[in-house]
Order: sequence, then structure tokens, then C-alpha cells
Amino acid sequence: MMRKLPGDPVLMLGVVNTKLRDFYRDLDDLCDDMQVDKAEITKTLKGIDYEYDRARNQFI
Repeated sequence: MMRKLPGDPVLMLGVVNTKLRDFYRDLDDLCDDMQVDKAEITKTLKGIDYEYDRARNQFI
């Protein structure tokens, strides 16, 4: 399911935050459009101590 995003959490963080900033109004839109699993993204990034902040529309 995560084929469209890097497997490395640090690289994934950069890609996801850039896409959120430039193309998507929120994480749900990104996941729907890219057909990726929101739970997998949040779990992977939580593993490096990042959580999604809806107000900022980024992982912090």
C-alpha cells in the first residue's frame, strides 16, 4: 500500500509534508488521492516522534 511513498520514515516525512503544503488541504485528501493508508503513514511517522497537526496541515 505504501508503494507511492518512501519506506524510510525520514524521507516519508519530507515527502508527505511537502505534498501537504503544496497540493492537499489535509491528510485525508492526500491519502484518498494517492490511495495510501492513513493509518500506516501516521504509525510510521509516529515511530520517529511526528504526529499530524490538522491546524498546521503537517506532521510536527
